[in-house]
Amino acid sequence: MHYQLAGRLTGRVTKWIVVVFWLALAMPAGMLAAKLTDVQNNEQSSWLPGSAESTKALERLKAFQSPNVLPTVLVYESKDGTRLSAAALDAARAQTKRFAALKGVTGKIVGPEVSKDGQLAQTVMAFDLGENGWNKMPDLADELRAIGKDTPGATFFVSGQGGQAADSATAFENIDGTLLYAAVAIVILILLMTYRSPLLWLLPLVSAGVALTVAQAAVYLAAKHMGVTVNGQSQSILTVLVFGAGTDYALLLVSRYREELRHHEDRHEAMAFALHRAGPAIIASGSTVILGMLCLLFAEMNSTQGLGPVSAIGILVALLVMTTLLPALLVVTGRWIFWPRRPDFDPNAGEIQGFWWRAGERIAKRPRKTWIATTVALAIACLGLLSLDANGLQADDQYTTSVESVRGDKALRAHGEIDASEPLRAMTAPGQAARVSAVLARVEGLGTPLPPLVRGDTAMVSAPVVYPATSQKAFDVVDRARSAIREAGIPDTQIGGASAIFADVGTASARDNKVVLPAILLMVLLVLTVLLRSLVAPLVLIATVVLSFGAALGVSALVFEHIFGFAGQDQSFPLFVFVFLVALGIDYNIFLMTRVREEVVEGRSTKEAALIALGATGGVITSAGIVLAATFAVLGTLPLVFMAELAFAVAFGVLLDTLIVRSVLVTALNLDIGDRMWWPSALARRGTERGAKADPFAAS
Repeated sequence: MHYQLAGRLTGRVTKWIVVVFWLALAMPAGMLAAKLTDVQNNEQSSWLPGSAESTKALERLKAFQSPNVLPTVLVYESKDGTRLSAAALDAARAQTKRFAALKGVTGKIVGPEVSKDGQLAQTVMAFDLGENGWNKMPDLADELRAIGKDTPGATFFVSGQGGQAADSATAFENIDGTLLYAAVAIVILILLMTYRSPLLWLLPLVSAGVALTVAQAAVYLAAKHMGVTVNGQSQSILTVLVFGAGTDYALLLVSRYREELRHHEDRHEAMAFALHRAGPAIIASGSTVILGMLCLLFAEMNSTQGLGPVSAIGILVALLVMTTLLPALLVVTGRWIFWPRRPDFDPNAGEIQGFWWRAGERIAKRPRKTWIATTVALAIACLGLLSLDANGLQADDQYTTSVESVRGDKALRAHGEIDASEPLRAMTAPGQAARVSAVLARVEGLGTPLPPLVRGDTAMVSAPVVYPATSQKAFDVVDRARSAIREAGIPDTQIGGASAIFADVGTASARDNKVVLPAILLMVLLVLTVLLRSLVAPLVLIATVVLSFGAALGVSALVFEHIFGFAGQDQSFPLFVFVFLVALGIDYNIFLMTRVREEVVEGRSTKEAALIALGATGGVITSAGIVLAATFAVLGTLPLVFMAELAFAVAFGVLLDTLIVRSVLVTALNLDIGDRMWWPSALARRGTERGAKADPFAAS
């Protein structure tokens, strides 16, 4: 029998083998997982696709400087709003010798150069700290501050790319511990409330911990040996994804196991039936998420591409652990683990009742009016998309807290200065350098080009951009410079630099939104079609998920603008939210609809099956949604606007999908459409001829 096959991993002997296998694997995996931060790459340039013009410029820039160089701006601003004193300027000049003695300094130190109003001075220098040197910048920034703090009458800032790297590394510092502890605390709290048992929560938590450890080890190996891009962002998402999705799968399995324990005296047999009946839904759900994440490989952005395999590995490991280790642990511990609500064997156990059953009965009275009203409400929420401003965030707006590099950049602009460490760079042939310099000199928004530098067969022409590197005005300057070079007919010339990198990131993100989103939708549609053996049901479910996504994004945009006061959203924000809400949000519909189909196959009408499925899965799906929403909300603890926005949008979207879309909208559609939901399969044609039980809604 199929249930016997499903229960082989939790037999009287094999359960111990499974437990020993995973625990033995977790020990060496822990050592590899601890090294995951070492293979992170958080440099903005590394996120770009190889086809981007700024990427090609960076490649040619290697002839002049290491790709690991971090230009850094040291800013001295008068404390009292008057001109910097002679003593302050003398101190700043004297400090350059101490700066030059620091580890990793490369090239020439320029400055201090005083602003026109005399109230600010800046010193520009660069550090080469090797690969992933950004990790070392917080300590180096502390050394810079220790030197600069003694400047009389001046406030000292570490800014530029080096300062930004220091602030970014600090934001992700101890990220594993912070996110992990917060996620664990939330999961424990929700599991205690769900199971009302002082012991049962330990098993899903231990399983999730093993899954995270093994997943991090696998991601480390993929990054080190397969070239997968891992950054602080994707590592953060991996933590919450494994804990959130893993706990979801655990909740569904434990709920079905508890149900089967009332119908089977032997716990091994109960687990066999639980795996046989819940396993397909869990596997289908996990597979959908995995395939959805792998669709990110179609993206041009290297960072987005990297998130695909990182997330897919995490979900795959969580799926394997929750369908092998967790069942084995549950069978090993026996019924007592459910104390004090131990599910004893009861062959006369009654029909499923409860809150969600009663909710379904209320929906059944007017299913068509219910789904129309719900659809209209969600459509109105989608109007909030008009407030969405996913055109990128300037450096000033990327943090939820005040950071030093931003304060330093603001000080520069307040005194009419620009960040001299982030010029536009044109890479060309030596014989064309003079023409390129002449063309750039006429581009609005660029300062006077510096004399060309030549190394071998490559020349570099640098010109300061008079606007902040992450601003739209700077992007417009890049466009004008590139257009001017093309119009002048100068071949083999690439425009690079910080502003060009940010501009190309925006272009690549816009392209990814157009390509990846449809790919994910198509993939989810195919999985649902195979799983449900229908065309109508998958199309209906896809429509509800897209509507849910639009409503969640619309409400989030309004909240960001009018409550949080965020300046906008990153270009990749809609794509990330879409991936998580569609790939994860479809989980709950899969859990519900596979139970509906199971009841229909056993002889019930779709309308009756919809009520049974809602009553049976309502509680566990609600708990799973709350767990996933809460774990994603943990991302909001990071001081980054992108993470705060992603945390809110996904958490809100998951709750919306769990409490409204799955429970109300999908149930109402099931009740209204009835057996036609399964067209063109035989379930849609047989109707009452298949021996279905009397349809309690036939007269409605």
